Amino acid sequence: MNHDQIAHECSTLGSKTTRGDLGAAIAAIALSYSPRDMQRMRRNFSQSIRHVAPEYRAALEASVAEHLNGTYQSIRKMQNLRSFDHMREPVPPGAADFWAMVAAQCATGDEQQLRVRFLKFLLAAFCMLVQGLPGHPVGMPFPGRDRVALIDGIYYCPVREKANDVDSALCPFCPALQTPEIGYLKPPVKGSEHRKQEFIEQTYRHHHFNG
Repeated sequence: MNHDQIAHECSTLGSKTTRGDLGAAIAAIALSYSPRDMQRMRRNFSQSIRHVAPEYRAALEASVAEHLNGTYQSIRKMQNLRSFDHMREPVPPGAADFWAMVAAQCATGDEQQLRVRFLKFLLAAFCMLVQGLPGHPVGMPFPGRDRVALIDGIYYCPVREKANDVDSALCPFCPALQTPEIGYLKPPVKGSEHRKQEFIEQTYRHHHFNG
């Protein structure tokens, strides 16, 4: 797959207006990849973090491998069940910008490199733009023992506004919020919807972090 082919696919994907239509279009491309492509993508990721501390690297590799495989299987399952036919919600704002970014990120490299790189973005897009999930999976570890968290229906990521590596290209399109600087949010236990919303608003307005 060369740059021109990817640019054409990105233009098509960027024209989709509902989550279902986008999901179906992603599935048509992603499911054309082989298990060998998935293995190559995981190897590329492992190579990219080879300088990370061994104990952290092992946990990160396991989390990412599970996430990639799980996303791929979700695409296959939803296609088989025709789930996309019923997803008429609009795609998130900025979805077209995401695909323009992908085309730019896939502008250089040989065909094998571009093919695997595009697959990475397809899986990320499926999570963020179709399923409404963060680009980094819940539980994914980061240095300092921080992890992506799901608290009271809201996703929090410790690198949402801080990542400096290539994956930071995903951050502007991720539905997760930045984890607060001081501790993790702890919403009211069994609180009403009004109380939960009040808690979030007060936390971000006055920085009353409960760590």
